Amino acid sequence: MTVTDLSPATADATTYKVTGPRVLRAEWAKFWSLRSSWITLGVAVVLLIALGAIASATYSPDAVGQDGPPGPRSGEQNAVSLALLGVTFASLAVGVLGVLSSAGEYTTGMIRSTLTAVPRRLPVLWSKAAVIGPIALVLTTIGALTAFGLGTLGLDGEKIALSLGDDGVLRSLAGAGLYLALVAVAGVALGMLLRSSAGAIAVLVGVLLILPGLASLLPDSLYDDINPYFPSNAGSAMYALHESSGALSPGAGLAVFAGWVALTLAAAAWRLRRSDA
Repeated sequence: MTVTDLSPATADATTYKVTGPRVLRAEWAKFWSLRSSWITLGVAVVLLIALGAIASATYSPDAVGQDGPPGPRSGEQNAVSLALLGVTFASLAVGVLGVLSSAGEYTTGMIRSTLTAVPRRLPVLWSKAAVIGPIALVLTTIGALTAFGLGTLGLDGEKIALSLGDDGVLRSLAGAGLYLALVAVAGVALGMLLRSSAGAIAVLVGVLLILPGLASLLPDSLYDDINPYFPSNAGSAMYALHESSGALSPGAGLAVFAGWVALTLAAAAWRLRRSDA
């Protein structure tokens, strides 16, 4: 008869083995346990819905300055561009949410406990991104659809009115949700890379809002060549209903913006592996 060794050490090692799904569940629990997660997500969705609905309700074909936030535009307003007017502001909210979910642990010192529990480190980064990305994708896509639905009421009878069945509408609304989800993941990566909430938020705002404006100081020939590839411009091409002159196509915009996010994640992973908390 063979006796199997079931010492406490062996039992504990088996019971509490670190696996990807367990790290993912831990990050899921941490995300929803923070009040800042609920508040920041709520702010992002409210901004997305409210600004889009207000822009549609107050639309006037004779009004001047209907261009909205920076980004590739066709030069003409349509129901989708009005409904998605709040995307720029929502992107800042979800980006901050991503930063807080990662850099916040460095601020509180909780990252030491996290990395002690997960000594391989990288699963922490992947799990944070895997939690916040789908959450932002689902909620902001719902927000974009809601903004468009409310906007159709305000645009009833206008020439620019559209329905969900019109060509490109659903693709644009889904593209807005995907863009915001990628911004949230980029926020996670920046927070893990810079390990400072203030610093990561400053970089996020600078890259999304300030960099395209500063680039306009470059010679026109150079500016026209590189402008479509800035993160915010590539991202806004993802949800543009019509491709404007000089802008990327939705597919190319997705590829470029996803590439920027992947590059930031790679830098964050490198620092996470190479330096202590």
